[in-house]
Amino acid sequence: MLELSGLVAGYGRRALAKLGHLQVKDGEAALLTGPSGAGKTTLLLAIAGLADVLEGHVQVAGRDMATLPARERDRHRGRHIGTIFQDLHLVPGLSALDNLLLAPFASGQRQDRARATELLTRLGLADRVHAGAETLSRGEAQRTAIARAMLIGPSLILADEPTASLDDESCETVLALLLDATRESGAALVIATHDSRVKARVSNIALVVAA
Repeated sequence: MLELSGLVAGYGRRALAKLGHLQVKDGEAALLTGPSGAGKTTLLLAIAGLADVLEGHVQVAGRDMATLPARERDRHRGRHIGTIFQDLHLVPGLSALDNLLLAPFASGQRQDRARATELLTRLGLADRVHAGAETLSRGEAQRTAIARAMLIGPSLILADEPTASLDDESCETVLALLLDATRESGAALVIATHDSRVKARVSNIALVVAA
């Protein structure tokens, strides 16, 4: 579960985004909305412990990301938070499967090849498990990134503009995958977006404002 209150996020002493309150229970989804430049991505990164929390609290899986020491915050993120960046950050030269396994390797967790393969298969990538990341279509890469975020069985999945620049059919496919994955895994899902098509599917909406 995610719960935050009075959150001001930024870098160093520079505040960039504010959000008053948000609660997302296990298996539920919420949106961070706001105009371009409001700081949605910064606030999402603050929830993940990758940007600074200047004020307020961010509770993820029972721990306050704002007060955890850096090393423990990284460990908590590696075990409980799956992140889908707008730029998917798949590593060229590695297969779809190895891109999934890279994250647990980097955080010192067990590399579960069977689970990684199962996730890719469930997301329609059974024939692309060993394909190089650079050969994947945009849709295949998006599904690979979703599988990577789900691999650790996270308490929280964060998605930054996952439907940006997608046509209506691809938008519906990606959104359905995210919502279904959230319900099946029991994770909380937070999507940062300005896409009205996504807003029509999720009722828990929080407005991010520039600090």
